[in-house]
Amino acid sequence: MFGYVIPSYGTMSASDLYAYRSCYCESCHQLRANFGIVLTAAVNYDMTFNSIVLNSLSDNGKEHQNTKNGMICILGKCIRDDELLKKIAGYTMILTKWELEDDKKDNSNIRSNAAYLALGRAIRKAERMYPCYDEYVGKGFETLTKMESDGCTDAVEIGEKFSKMLMPAMRDIAGDAWNSELERFFIGLGTMIYVTDAIDDIDEDIINNTFNPFLSGRKNIVNKENFVKENVYVMTDMMHGVMKNMHTSYSAIRNSMRFHHGITDNVIFRGIPDSVKRAMECGCSSRPGLRNAVSSRLLRRNE
Repeated sequence: MFGYVIPSYGTMSASDLYAYRSCYCESCHQLRANFGIVLTAAVNYDMTFNSIVLNSLSDNGKEHQNTKNGMICILGKCIRDDELLKKIAGYTMILTKWELEDDKKDNSNIRSNAAYLALGRAIRKAERMYPCYDEYVGKGFETLTKMESDGCTDAVEIGEKFSKMLMPAMRDIAGDAWNSELERFFIGLGTMIYVTDAIDDIDEDIINNTFNPFLSGRKNIVNKENFVKENVYVMTDMMHGVMKNMHTSYSAIRNSMRFHHGITDNVIFRGIPDSVKRAMECGCSSRPGLRNAVSSRLLRRNE
């Protein structure tokens, strides 16, 4: 579940774009330094955004800048070597593990099994380094699986409960910066990601006959296009509520952030709404595949 917490590159200032690119590259370098070159494939927009928010709230946080990037920048070294970024990299690795486990349960295939095999050594290292994260995230996915097996039809409820289960790990990563408003923000963000992902997956879940809260208990749903058209007002109201909660909690923590406001404002008020809009468009997926991920990388480097 990633690819929704992205900037709107075309509306970013040159300085914010440069800073965001540096943050993204540093996230990649942190994964390589701690878990190996293969794990750089796990770098994602959510990881980068969480890094930016928590780093800007930390008393020891520093603005990302001058991170090396280029055609072979994957071999570059981290500019920073602090505990916050290491923990975020470890948490990302643990999430990747459980997402692969979840994929295998839903629809085991050669691709997911090969990915798990390729990342096996790094996964085991992350489990040893951050056993508490592994426990928290594992329990979160257990909750997710239970609600799905019970046939829950409330995507917002599932997203909120799943996100709440991940908060102990986020609390540990944030350290002294943690407070109730930050918790509400991450729960709201996680809920948005889950609901958007569920909308995005409607066609795929119809084909694969896998769980989706929007399909549970419903019959004769042909495709996402028809479903969205028939339920457009209900779904729009639902997403407005999810986005409102996220915006309110973001506004509460924004004043405590010491830098990178332009980046986070862009992601929250432009990038994420664009992702939600794309997810609801018929025949369109908001998540980048390999080809689109490469295209986005080139865009970050060249704009």
